[in-house]
Amino acid sequence: MTRSAADRTALISLPFVVLIGALVALAGSQGGATVAGIPVFSLAVAASFVIQWVVFVPSFAAQTERFFDLTGSLTYISITLAMVLLSPGVDARALLLAALVLAWAARLGTFLVRRVHRAGKDDRFDDLKPSIIRFLSVWTIQGLWVTLTAAAAWVSITSVTRVGLDWFALIGLVVWAVGFGIEIAADMQKSRFNADPAHTGSFISTGLWGRSRHPNYFGEIVLWTGVAIIALPTLQGWQWVALVSPLFVTLLLTKVSGVPLLERKADSKWGGQPDYEAYKASTPVLIPRLR
Repeated sequence: MTRSAADRTALISLPFVVLIGALVALAGSQGGATVAGIPVFSLAVAASFVIQWVVFVPSFAAQTERFFDLTGSLTYISITLAMVLLSPGVDARALLLAALVLAWAARLGTFLVRRVHRAGKDDRFDDLKPSIIRFLSVWTIQGLWVTLTAAAAWVSITSVTRVGLDWFALIGLVVWAVGFGIEIAADMQKSRFNADPAHTGSFISTGLWGRSRHPNYFGEIVLWTGVAIIALPTLQGWQWVALVSPLFVTLLLTKVSGVPLLERKADSKWGGQPDYEAYKASTPVLIPRLR
């Protein structure tokens, strides 16, 4: 695709991304808390986009992506805290969901920021930064990513339907903890592997990476499924749109920017090597093999 064609595609997609966010805000706000007559969930969705646009301006001017991941993480953290403060009658379930989102966002944000700092740049943005439309597009998409990923937790936190902690909360917490643990372990294993000069130019196939080619993404999907399970008893009517959260995370990581991107990158580096081809043939793409 030529640069001009890519710009046109980004320009056309921008209003659709914002429209999807607006529709989710409208549906998820039904039966939710309000401030001055404005649904708290809708305010959260609007803030998700506005924060990205505000940080985009100096980032484009400086032609840097250094603040991209940090902004995404801080968006989760700041909005989740604000929702807890603005929603009346916050109960144990809402506080539990808030704590899980905060823990995940703080951990992932720290990991991603450190990774970019060590690398000095994120090469995913090399072709995007010169174009104001395409660079703005990825920041806008990050606003939608925050909205859809956190939807189950945010809708539940702001819902006027309050349900005490129950088996849904316990099961969801266990599922979240399993996913969170897998994601952390996978990221740590890969970081240690890449930091070893002896592994320069090699691919990781040990630890969790010997059971799945993308165990960190598997953990991500599992933990957001846990969040949705916890939120489930509080959802009513149009609020069920919040269950888009784990579905969106799964679609994003397996069909859009996660697995496909990294698989192509790995194939370009090691494709044709006997050890890599054997690894691909024996190791599942996502769901870890048990033995």
